[in-house]
Amino acid sequence: MPLMRRRPLLRAAAVGGGAYLAGKRRAQSQADQQYQDAAQDQRISDVEQQQATVPAPRDSGEQPAPSMTDQLSQLADLHQQGVLSDDEFAAAKAKLLGT
Repeated sequence: MPLMRRRPLLRAAAVGGGAYLAGKRRAQSQADQQYQDAAQDQRISDVEQQQATVPAPRDSGEQPAPSMTDQLSQLADLHQQGVLSDDEFAAAKAKLLGT
């Protein structure tokens, strides 16, 4: 009779051992995934921090665009000097104002 009893115990031990290994492997893969996600989040935050602290590069020798009032005053000066006719002044002003 002892043989009849060993098989169910052996089967239960084999199933339990397999389930234990599968659970252990799953937990390990989840831990690895969490580690990779945390490392990626850290790299992203490092890059964002670098971008926030480093000023944007400027092209050397390039001046910023003059303001609209500066451009209008230049057009008015050219018109007063006679360089621009009334029609040319009106067209340039309309183009600058976007109308």
